[in-house]
Amino acid sequence: MRYTEAKLSKIAEELLIDIDKETVDWHANYDGSREEPKFLPAKLPNLLINGTVGIAVGMATSIPPHNLTEVINATTHLIDHPDASSKELLKFVPGPDFPTGGVIYDASAIETAYTTGKGSVTARGVIEVEEGKRGSHQLLISEIPYQVNKADLITKMAELVQSKKIEGIKDIRDESNREGIRIVIDLSSSSVPQKVVNQLYEYTELQKNFYFNMLALVDGLQPQVLSLKEVLKHYLDHRTNVIRRRTAFDLKRAEERAHILEGLIIALHSIDKVIATIKKSKDRGNAEANLIKQFKLTVIQANAILEMRLQSLVHLEQKKLEDELVEKKKLIAHLSLILKHPSKIAGLIKEELIEIKQNFGDERKTKLIQSGLKEFKEEDLIPEEDVILTLSRDGYIKRMLPTSFKAQARGGKGLIGFELKEEDQIQELITAHSHDRVLFFTDRGRVFQTEAYEIPAAARTARGKSIHNFLTLPAEEKVSAIVSYPKIKAPSFLVMATTNGLVKRSQVKDFSNVRRTGIIAINLKKDDSLRWVKTSSGEDEIMLVSAKGLSIRFKEREARPMSRTASGVRGMQIGRGDYIAGLDIIRKGEAAPKEQRLLVLMSKGFGKQTSLKEYKLQRRGGKGLRSAKVTEKTGEVISAHVVGVGTEEVLAFSKKGQALRTKLSEVRLAGRSTQGVRIINLETGDTLIGIVTL
Repeated sequence: MRYTEAKLSKIAEELLIDIDKETVDWHANYDGSREEPKFLPAKLPNLLINGTVGIAVGMATSIPPHNLTEVINATTHLIDHPDASSKELLKFVPGPDFPTGGVIYDASAIETAYTTGKGSVTARGVIEVEEGKRGSHQLLISEIPYQVNKADLITKMAELVQSKKIEGIKDIRDESNREGIRIVIDLSSSSVPQKVVNQLYEYTELQKNFYFNMLALVDGLQPQVLSLKEVLKHYLDHRTNVIRRRTAFDLKRAEERAHILEGLIIALHSIDKVIATIKKSKDRGNAEANLIKQFKLTVIQANAILEMRLQSLVHLEQKKLEDELVEKKKLIAHLSLILKHPSKIAGLIKEELIEIKQNFGDERKTKLIQSGLKEFKEEDLIPEEDVILTLSRDGYIKRMLPTSFKAQARGGKGLIGFELKEEDQIQELITAHSHDRVLFFTDRGRVFQTEAYEIPAAARTARGKSIHNFLTLPAEEKVSAIVSYPKIKAPSFLVMATTNGLVKRSQVKDFSNVRRTGIIAINLKKDDSLRWVKTSSGEDEIMLVSAKGLSIRFKEREARPMSRTASGVRGMQIGRGDYIAGLDIIRKGEAAPKEQRLLVLMSKGFGKQTSLKEYKLQRRGGKGLRSAKVTEKTGEVISAHVVGVGTEEVLAFSKKGQALRTKLSEVRLAGRSTQGVRIINLETGDTLIGIVTL
C-alpha cells in the first residue's frame, strides 16, 4: 500500500470521480483488512492514453501511450459509428504518442499493430545538425525514444567512441535541464555529420523498436489480445455500465429525498396538528407512531418531521422545500429517462469525453513518418563528390578533395601536398568518385578491392593511413596501379600493361568479387611487373608510351579478352634500356571528346600536348613513333595521358609531395618530337611522378 500513496493530479481525479456512487464493485484487499475497487470508474480511456508494459505468468502486455485528444476523437467517432473498423479509427489515432517525443515510422506497420493487436514500430530520437565555428559541426539530441535511459545512452555513445566503432566525435555533453533533454555532441572538422548521425541510430538506442502486444483482462477475467476498436469498445461498455449505475444511484437518492420532502411539506401544511400530536405523545417512539397513523406517513417521513428544526417553520423555508421537491421530481424524470434509453447514456459519455478533451487535451509530441526506414548502408551516408586518391611508396594512402589545391600559374613551385618522411615519396595518384569501386593492382599481378569512401579522408598536408590497415597486402608486393570505376554503369574491360610492353584485356565482371586476400589479375614473368591498368569500352584504342619517348597507337580489339590467369600479348616492342612509362585509352563513340590530345610528362617537370592526329593507327607489337624529345634537361617520360580539349585543369605531383594545380591551356600544344614546357619548378633531387586531370 505504501507504494501507491500519491498526490493525484487533476486528470488523475477523473479516473476516480463517482467512485462513491456504487459505480464499481469492491472486494477485499490483499490482507482482508479493507475493501478496494475491482475497477476504477475511469472517465477517460486510460489503458490507451497511459499505456502499460508488464509481465505476468506466461504472458506479457505492451501497450504504448497515446495522445489524449486523438484517443477521445476516436472514441466519440466509435460512439457515433459503432460499425467503424480499427483501420477507420486510425484516422484519429495515427500511432503512439510517447511523452519523450521522437519520431516513429511506417504507417503500414502501425496499421498491422492496431488491427491485430500485435506488431512493432520503429522509434527514433531527434538529432539536429548545427554548423559550428571553422567548418565544424555539432549534433544536438533534443528527444530520445520512449523507455530509453538517458544516462545509459550517453555511456553507450562514449564506449562506441572509445572503441572507435564511431569516429569523428570529439566530445559529448549532457546539458539537459527541467525544460527538456539536450545532449550536445561535438564533431571533428573532418567527420561527415550525417554519417555519425546514422551510426548513432544504428549502434545505440536512439533507434529502437516498440513491440505491441495489446493484451488485457476483459471483464477482469479473460486475457485477450485486442485491436484498437476492441479496446475502445470494451472501454465504452465499461463506461456505459458505470453511468448506468451512477444514474441509478442518483435516482435512488433523488427519490429518497423527494419522499422526505413530501412528508415535510405535509407536516408544514398541518403544523399545528403535528405539534399537538407530538406534545400528546409519551416518547419519541409513540410520537412516530401517532404521526404515521394520523397523517398517513412512512417511518422515514415521520423521523424527518421529528428531526425538523424550528427554523423550517418560517414561510421562506417552506417555499424552499416546495421548490426543492419540484427540482427533485424533474431530476427523477430525467434520470429515469436516461435509464430507459441507451442513446442517452452514449450521449453522456460523449459529452464527458469532450469536456475532458477541452480541459486536458494537448498537441501530439511524437512525429509520424508514413514511410518505413530504409536499410542502413554506409554508402548512403557518403556525399557524392569527386576525390583524389594518392598512395606513397611506403604504402600511405589518403582521399582528398580537388578543392584542397588552389589554381596557380604554370612553372611555379606549387603547394606542399603531403608531409612525407624523408625517404618516402608519392607513387600513385588518380581521380575518382567517392562512390566508385577501387581496384589495387600489385607489381606481381594480384588485385585487391575496396570502395573509394572507405579510403580515409585526410588534409592536403597529412601523410594519410597505411594501406595495410584495410587491404591484406603481402609484404613483398607493392601497389603499382590503381583504377576506379562506378558500380552501376561499370565499364566493360580492364586494359593492363607491363613494364616490358605486354598488354592484356580482361572483362571487368571477372573482378566483381575480389577476395579480401586478393586474386590473380595477370600471370607475369620474373623480370616483368604490372605497372598500368585502365578501363575501356571494347571499341576504344590503346596508347602506350615508353620512357625514351616512343609511343604506339592500336585498336584494343587487337588484344583479345583473356582470363585472369593469362599473361597477355605484345603491345609494344621495347628497346634496350627502355620500358613502358605510360598507358592510356583513346575513347571512341558518342561519349568521346570531339578532339583529343596526348599529354606527355617528363620527370624534371616538363610536359607537352600533341594532337592525336599526329599519331597514326598501327598494329600492336611495333616499335612505335617518336612522341617526345627526351633530354637530360627534361628527364625521361614518366606518364602519358589522353585528354579532351574540354579538360580545363591538371594537378601535378612530385615525389617529395609538391603539388601544382594549373590550367591545361598553359601547357603548350606542340609536335611529337618537341621537349615541351616546364609545368612545375622542382627542387633539386625531386622528380615529377604524374598528374590528374580535373
